[in-house]
Amino acid sequence: MIMQAVLAPSESMPEDAETVAGYDFDSGRDLDGLLGSLLRTGFQATSFGRAVAEINRMIYWRLSDEPVGPTENPRYADPAVRRGVRSKIFLGFTSNLISSGVREHIRYLVQHKMVDLLVTTAGGVEEDLIKCLGPTYTGDFHLNGADLRKRGLNRVGNLLVPNSNYCAFEDWIMPILDALKEEQESQGTKWTPSKVVARLGKEIKDESSVCYWAQKNNIPIFCPALTDGSLGDMLFFHTYKNPGLVIDLVEDIRLINDEALKAAPRKTGMIILGGGVAKHHICNANLMKNGADFAVFVNTAQEFDGSDSGARPDEAVSWGKIRADAQPVKVYGDATILFPLLVSQTFAKASSRENEDVKPN
Repeated sequence: MIMQAVLAPSESMPEDAETVAGYDFDSGRDLDGLLGSLLRTGFQATSFGRAVAEINRMIYWRLSDEPVGPTENPRYADPAVRRGVRSKIFLGFTSNLISSGVREHIRYLVQHKMVDLLVTTAGGVEEDLIKCLGPTYTGDFHLNGADLRKRGLNRVGNLLVPNSNYCAFEDWIMPILDALKEEQESQGTKWTPSKVVARLGKEIKDESSVCYWAQKNNIPIFCPALTDGSLGDMLFFHTYKNPGLVIDLVEDIRLINDEALKAAPRKTGMIILGGGVAKHHICNANLMKNGADFAVFVNTAQEFDGSDSGARPDEAVSWGKIRADAQPVKVYGDATILFPLLVSQTFAKASSRENEDVKPN
Protein backbone atom coordinates (compact mmCIF):
# COMPACT_ATOMS: atom_id res chain seq x y z
CA MET A 1 0.00 0.00 0.00
CA ILE A 2 2.82 2.40 0.85
CA MET A 3 4.53 1.59 -2.46
CA GLN A 4 1.30 2.28 -4.40
CA ALA A 5 0.92 5.61 -2.62
CA VAL A 6 4.42 6.65 -3.67
CA LEU A 7 4.49 5.09 -7.13
CA ALA A 8 1.12 4.67 -8.83
CA PRO A 9 0.98 1.86 -11.40
CA SER A 10 2.23 2.97 -14.84
CA GLU A 11 0.04 2.94 -17.89
CA SER A 12 1.41 1.33 -21.01
CA MET A 13 2.85 3.84 -23.44
CA PRO A 14 1.46 3.92 -27.00
CA GLU A 15 3.35 1.81 -29.53
CA ASP A 16 4.37 4.90 -31.48
CA ALA A 17 5.73 6.75 -28.40
CA GLU A 18 9.30 7.91 -29.01
CA THR A 19 12.00 7.33 -26.43
CA VAL A 20 14.37 10.10 -25.38
CA ALA A 21 17.82 9.79 -26.92
CA GLY A 22 20.56 12.23 -27.80
CA TYR A 23 23.06 12.07 -30.63
CA ASP A 24 25.85 9.52 -30.22
CA PHE A 25 29.17 11.12 -31.19
CA ASP A 26 30.65 7.63 -31.54
CA SER A 27 28.90 7.84 -34.91
CA GLY A 28 31.21 10.69 -35.91
CA ARG A 29 30.58 14.38 -36.44
CA ASP A 30 27.44 14.57 -38.55
CA LEU A 31 25.54 17.88 -38.55
CA ASP A 32 22.39 16.42 -40.08
CA GLY A 33 22.48 13.51 -37.68
CA LEU A 34 22.99 15.80 -34.70
CA LEU A 35 20.22 18.20 -35.65
CA GLY A 36 17.91 15.35 -36.59
CA SER A 37 18.38 13.87 -33.11
CA LEU A 38 17.08 17.02 -31.41
CA LEU A 39 13.47 15.98 -31.96
CA ARG A 40 13.99 13.18 -29.41
CA THR A 41 16.27 15.12 -27.05
CA GLY A 42 13.57 16.93 -25.05
CA PHE A 43 12.91 20.51 -23.92
CA GLN A 44 13.58 23.20 -26.54
CA ALA A 45 15.58 20.74 -28.62
CA THR A 46 12.35 18.84 -29.28
CA SER A 47 10.60 22.12 -30.11
CA PHE A 48 13.37 22.79 -32.63
CA GLY A 49 12.81 19.36 -34.19
CA ARG A 50 9.09 20.05 -34.43
CA ALA A 51 9.84 23.45 -36.04
CA VAL A 52 11.95 21.71 -38.69
CA ALA A 53 9.05 19.37 -39.44
CA GLU A 54 6.55 22.26 -39.60
CA ILE A 55 8.68 24.34 -41.98
CA ASN A 56 9.16 21.29 -44.18
CA ARG A 57 5.38 20.85 -44.26
CA MET A 58 5.14 24.43 -45.57
CA ILE A 59 7.82 23.83 -48.18
CA TYR A 60 6.64 20.49 -49.48
CA TRP A 61 2.86 20.95 -49.37
CA ARG A 62 1.23 20.81 -52.80
CA LEU A 63 -2.39 21.22 -53.77
CA SER A 64 -2.14 17.68 -55.15
CA ASP A 65 -1.95 16.52 -51.50
CA GLU A 66 -5.59 17.57 -51.13
CA PRO A 67 -8.66 15.95 -52.73
CA VAL A 68 -10.47 17.95 -55.40
CA GLY A 69 -13.40 19.65 -53.68
CA PRO A 70 -16.91 19.73 -55.15
CA THR A 71 -16.84 23.53 -55.49
CA GLU A 72 -13.21 23.84 -56.55
CA ASN A 73 -12.31 25.92 -59.58
CA PRO A 74 -12.02 23.55 -62.60
CA ARG A 75 -8.72 25.26 -63.37
CA TYR A 76 -7.21 23.29 -60.49
CA ALA A 77 -8.62 19.87 -61.42
CA ASP A 78 -5.63 18.93 -63.58
CA PRO A 79 -3.19 16.84 -61.46
CA ALA A 80 -0.18 18.50 -63.10
CA VAL A 81 -1.51 21.95 -62.20
CA ARG A 82 -2.20 20.83 -58.63
CA ARG A 83 1.37 19.59 -58.25
CA GLY A 84 2.60 23.09 -59.10
CA VAL A 85 0.56 24.91 -56.46
CA ARG A 86 2.67 25.48 -53.33
CA SER A 87 1.97 27.15 -50.00
CA LYS A 88 2.55 30.88 -49.62
CA ILE A 89 5.20 31.58 -46.99
CA PHE A 90 5.20 34.79 -44.92
CA LEU A 91 8.57 35.55 -43.27
CA GLY A 92 8.69 38.10 -40.46
CA PHE A 93 11.76 39.32 -38.58
CA THR A 94 12.87 42.12 -36.29
CA SER A 95 15.60 44.60 -37.18
CA ASN A 96 18.24 43.20 -34.83
CA LEU A 97 18.42 40.09 -37.01
CA ILE A 98 19.40 42.18 -40.02
CA SER A 99 21.99 43.93 -37.83
CA SER A 100 23.34 40.45 -37.12
CA GLY A 101 24.59 37.82 -39.54
CA VAL A 102 21.07 36.41 -39.93
CA ARG A 103 20.82 38.98 -42.72
CA GLU A 104 22.75 36.61 -44.98
CA HIS A 105 20.33 33.74 -44.32
CA ILE A 106 17.31 35.92 -45.08
CA ARG A 107 19.03 37.18 -48.24
CA TYR A 108 19.57 33.56 -49.31
CA LEU A 109 15.87 32.78 -48.96
CA VAL A 110 14.82 35.89 -50.88
CA GLN A 111 17.46 35.53 -53.59
CA HIS A 112 16.30 32.00 -54.33
CA LYS A 113 12.57 32.81 -54.09
CA MET A 114 11.98 30.46 -51.17
CA VAL A 115 9.58 32.82 -49.40
CA ASP A 116 6.75 34.90 -50.82
CA LEU A 117 6.68 38.07 -48.76
CA LEU A 118 8.50 39.71 -45.87
CA VAL A 119 7.39 41.85 -42.94
CA THR A 120 9.89 43.76 -40.85
CA THR A 121 10.45 47.02 -39.00
CA ALA A 122 12.15 50.18 -40.23
CA GLY A 123 15.44 48.90 -38.83
CA GLY A 124 15.05 45.70 -40.82
CA VAL A 125 15.09 47.81 -43.98
CA GLU A 126 17.59 50.52 -43.13
CA GLU A 127 20.19 48.22 -41.52
CA ASP A 128 20.16 46.09 -44.67
CA LEU A 129 20.81 49.16 -46.82
CA ILE A 130 23.30 50.71 -44.40
CA LYS A 131 25.39 47.52 -44.43
CA CYS A 132 25.87 48.11 -48.16
CA LEU A 133 27.41 51.49 -47.31
CA GLY A 134 29.51 50.56 -44.28
CA PRO A 135 30.12 47.50 -42.08
CA THR A 136 28.72 46.62 -38.67
CA TYR A 137 31.26 45.30 -36.17
CA THR A 138 31.16 42.78 -33.33
CA GLY A 139 31.65 44.32 -29.88
CA ASP A 140 30.51 43.38 -26.39
CA PHE A 141 27.29 43.62 -24.40
CA HIS A 142 29.14 45.33 -21.55
CA LEU A 143 30.76 48.22 -23.40
CA ASN A 144 30.12 51.54 -21.64
CA GLY A 145 27.36 53.54 -23.33
CA ALA A 146 28.71 56.98 -22.36
CA ASP A 147 32.13 56.07 -23.73
CA LEU A 148 30.66 54.75 -26.97
CA ARG A 149 28.65 57.96 -27.34
CA LYS A 150 31.84 60.01 -27.19
CA ARG A 151 33.41 57.78 -29.81
CA GLY A 152 30.49 58.01 -32.24
CA LEU A 153 29.61 54.33 -31.94
CA ASN A 154 26.12 52.90 -31.48
CA ARG A 155 25.62 49.56 -29.71
CA VAL A 156 23.08 46.98 -30.85
CA GLY A 157 23.48 44.27 -28.22
CA ASN A 158 27.09 43.21 -28.77
CA LEU A 159 27.33 44.80 -32.22
CA LEU A 160 28.68 48.26 -33.05
CA VAL A 161 27.47 50.61 -35.79
CA PRO A 162 29.57 53.77 -36.42
CA ASN A 163 27.76 57.10 -36.79
CA SER A 164 29.54 57.46 -40.13
CA ASN A 165 27.34 54.68 -41.51
CA TYR A 166 24.22 56.74 -40.82
CA CYS A 167 25.83 59.82 -42.35
CA ALA A 168 26.53 57.80 -45.49
CA PHE A 169 22.92 56.59 -45.41
CA GLU A 170 21.63 60.16 -45.26
CA ASP A 171 23.82 61.20 -48.19
CA TRP A 172 22.57 58.21 -50.19
CA ILE A 173 18.86 58.37 -49.44
CA MET A 174 18.11 62.10 -49.63
CA PRO A 175 18.36 62.34 -53.44
CA ILE A 176 16.11 59.26 -53.68
CA LEU A 177 13.49 60.88 -51.45
CA ASP A 178 13.69 63.96 -53.68
CA ALA A 179 13.05 61.73 -56.71
CA LEU A 180 10.07 60.07 -54.98
CA LYS A 181 8.51 63.46 -54.31
CA GLU A 182 9.16 64.63 -57.87
CA GLU A 183 7.48 61.49 -59.29
CA GLN A 184 4.57 61.99 -56.92
CA GLU A 185 4.04 65.48 -58.29
CA SER A 186 4.84 64.95 -61.97
CA GLN A 187 3.49 61.41 -62.49
CA GLY A 188 0.90 61.10 -59.74
CA THR A 189 2.80 58.19 -58.16
CA LYS A 190 1.20 57.04 -54.91
CA TRP A 191 3.88 55.80 -52.56
CA THR A 192 3.34 53.16 -49.90
CA PRO A 193 5.94 51.75 -47.46
CA SER A 194 6.34 48.60 -49.58
CA LYS A 195 6.77 50.65 -52.78
CA VAL A 196 9.35 52.87 -51.07
CA VAL A 197 11.28 49.82 -49.82
CA ALA A 198 11.20 48.26 -53.30
CA ARG A 199 12.57 51.48 -54.79
CA LEU A 200 15.35 51.62 -52.21
CA GLY A 201 16.20 48.00 -53.02
CA LYS A 202 16.40 48.86 -56.70
CA GLU A 203 18.61 51.90 -56.05
CA ILE A 204 21.09 50.14 -53.76
CA LYS A 205 22.41 47.90 -56.58
CA ASP A 206 24.13 45.56 -54.13
CA GLU A 207 23.68 41.77 -54.25
CA SER A 208 24.41 41.43 -50.53
CA SER A 209 21.14 43.25 -49.83
CA VAL A 210 17.85 41.63 -48.87
CA CYS A 211 16.00 44.63 -50.28
CA TYR A 212 17.86 44.34 -53.59
CA TRP A 213 16.84 40.72 -54.13
CA ALA A 214 13.30 41.30 -52.90
CA GLN A 215 12.61 43.96 -55.54
CA LYS A 216 14.45 41.96 -58.21
CA ASN A 217 12.31 38.89 -57.49
CA ASN A 218 9.09 40.84 -56.95
CA ILE A 219 8.85 39.79 -53.29
CA PRO A 220 7.13 42.57 -51.32
CA ILE A 221 8.62 43.84 -48.07
CA PHE A 222 5.92 45.28 -45.83
CA CYS A 223 7.03 47.74 -43.18
CA PRO A 224 4.06 49.26 -41.34
CA ALA A 225 6.38 51.02 -38.87
CA LEU A 226 8.50 52.65 -41.60
CA THR A 227 9.09 55.83 -39.57
CA ASP A 228 10.35 54.04 -36.44
CA GLY A 229 14.08 54.22 -37.09
CA SER A 230 16.75 56.02 -39.07
CA LEU A 231 14.42 55.90 -42.08
CA GLY A 232 11.96 57.93 -40.04
CA ASP A 233 14.75 60.38 -39.18
CA MET A 234 15.54 60.76 -42.88
CA LEU A 235 11.87 61.34 -43.70
CA PHE A 236 11.72 63.90 -40.90
CA PHE A 237 14.78 65.76 -42.16
CA HIS A 238 13.35 65.63 -45.67
CA THR A 239 10.20 67.48 -44.54
CA TYR A 240 12.43 70.49 -43.85
CA LYS A 241 14.55 70.21 -46.98
CA ASN A 242 11.82 69.34 -49.49
CA PRO A 243 8.41 68.98 -47.82
CA GLY A 244 5.40 67.24 -49.34
CA LEU A 245 6.28 63.54 -49.79
CA VAL A 246 3.25 61.39 -48.90
CA ILE A 247 3.47 57.68 -48.01
CA ASP A 248 0.13 55.84 -47.79
CA LEU A 249 -0.20 53.14 -45.10
CA VAL A 250 -3.75 52.21 -46.06
CA GLU A 251 -2.90 50.80 -49.49
CA ASP A 252 -0.29 48.54 -47.93
CA ILE A 253 -2.65 47.09 -45.33
CA ARG A 254 -4.97 46.24 -48.21
CA LEU A 255 -2.10 44.62 -50.10
CA ILE A 256 -0.81 42.40 -47.29
CA ASN A 257 -4.27 41.36 -46.14
CA ASP A 258 -5.15 40.45 -49.72
CA GLU A 259 -1.98 38.31 -49.88
CA ALA A 260 -3.63 36.09 -47.29
CA LEU A 261 -7.29 36.63 -48.13
CA LYS A 262 -6.80 35.70 -51.79
CA ALA A 263 -4.19 32.98 -51.25
CA ALA A 264 -6.60 30.09 -51.88
CA PRO A 265 -6.23 27.44 -53.13
CA ARG A 266 -2.75 27.89 -51.68
CA LYS A 267 -2.20 27.27 -47.99
CA THR A 268 -0.29 29.88 -45.99
CA GLY A 269 2.65 29.45 -43.65
CA MET A 270 4.19 31.86 -41.17
CA ILE A 271 7.80 31.89 -40.01
CA ILE A 272 8.27 34.70 -37.51
CA LEU A 273 11.59 35.57 -35.88
CA GLY A 274 11.10 37.84 -32.87
CA GLY A 275 7.93 39.69 -31.98
CA GLY A 276 6.36 43.12 -32.11
CA VAL A 277 5.00 44.62 -35.31
CA ALA A 278 6.47 41.98 -37.61
CA LYS A 279 4.80 39.15 -35.71
CA HIS A 280 1.40 40.73 -35.29
CA HIS A 281 1.20 42.12 -38.83
CA ILE A 282 1.62 38.66 -40.37
CA CYS A 283 -0.72 36.98 -37.90
CA ASN A 284 -3.39 39.61 -38.42
CA ALA A 285 -3.18 39.30 -42.22
CA ASN A 286 -3.81 35.56 -41.87
CA LEU A 287 -6.87 36.28 -39.75
CA MET A 288 -8.46 37.45 -43.01
CA LYS A 289 -8.43 33.87 -44.32
CA ASN A 290 -9.49 32.27 -41.01
CA GLY A 291 -5.95 31.47 -40.01
CA ALA A 292 -2.59 30.29 -41.30
CA ASP A 293 -2.20 26.60 -42.04
CA PHE A 294 1.40 26.39 -40.80
CA ALA A 295 3.24 28.49 -38.21
CA VAL A 296 6.65 28.63 -36.53
CA PHE A 297 7.56 31.30 -33.97
CA VAL A 298 11.15 31.76 -32.74
CA ASN A 299 11.71 34.23 -29.92
CA THR A 300 12.79 34.62 -26.31
CA ALA A 301 9.65 36.42 -25.09
CA GLN A 302 7.32 35.04 -22.43
CA GLU A 303 3.53 35.20 -22.44
CA PHE A 304 3.09 36.30 -18.83
CA ASP A 305 2.91 40.06 -19.52
CA GLY A 306 0.14 39.59 -22.08
CA SER A 307 2.28 40.87 -24.97
CA ASP A 308 1.70 39.60 -28.47
CA SER A 309 5.46 39.18 -28.78
CA GLY A 310 5.47 36.49 -26.10
CA ALA A 311 2.13 34.92 -26.94
CA ARG A 312 2.19 31.22 -27.75
CA PRO A 313 0.59 30.00 -30.97
CA ASP A 314 -2.51 28.83 -29.11
CA GLU A 315 -3.37 32.46 -28.35
CA ALA A 316 -3.29 33.19 -32.08
CA VAL A 317 -5.62 30.21 -32.59
CA SER A 318 -8.12 31.87 -30.23
CA TRP A 319 -8.16 34.94 -32.50
CA GLY A 320 -8.48 32.91 -35.70
CA LYS A 321 -4.96 33.86 -36.84
CA ILE A 322 -3.85 30.22 -36.93
CA ARG A 323 -6.24 27.44 -37.92
CA ALA A 324 -7.56 25.26 -35.11
CA ASP A 325 -6.40 22.12 -36.95
CA ALA A 326 -2.86 23.44 -37.56
CA GLN A 327 0.27 22.12 -35.81
CA PRO A 328 2.06 25.39 -34.89
CA VAL A 329 5.37 25.43 -33.05
CA LYS A 330 7.07 27.99 -30.85
CA VAL A 331 10.78 27.63 -30.08
CA TYR A 332 12.02 29.66 -27.13
CA GLY A 333 15.50 30.80 -28.01
CA ASP A 334 17.84 33.16 -29.82
CA ALA A 335 17.08 33.30 -33.54
CA THR A 336 20.73 34.06 -34.35
CA ILE A 337 21.48 30.50 -33.24
CA LEU A 338 18.27 28.75 -34.22
CA PHE A 339 17.41 30.22 -37.61
CA PRO A 340 20.64 29.21 -39.41
CA LEU A 341 20.13 25.68 -38.12
CA LEU A 342 16.49 25.69 -39.20
CA VAL A 343 17.43 26.88 -42.69
CA SER A 344 20.08 24.16 -42.95
CA GLN A 345 17.50 21.46 -42.23
CA THR A 346 14.68 22.85 -44.37
CA PHE A 347 15.14 25.38 -47.18
CA ALA A 348 18.75 24.49 -47.92
CA LYS A 349 17.87 20.80 -48.19
CA ALA A 350 14.78 21.54 -50.27
CA SER A 351 16.92 23.51 -52.70
CA SER A 352 19.16 20.49 -53.26
CA ARG A 353 16.06 18.32 -53.85
CA GLU A 354 14.20 20.74 -56.09
CA ASN A 355 14.51 18.55 -59.17
CA GLU A 356 13.73 15.35 -57.27
CA ASP A 357 10.32 16.16 -55.75
CA VAL A 358 11.41 14.15 -52.70
CA LYS A 359 9.95 14.94 -49.30
CA PRO A 360 12.08 14.58 -46.14
CA ASN A 361 11.55 11.59 -43.90
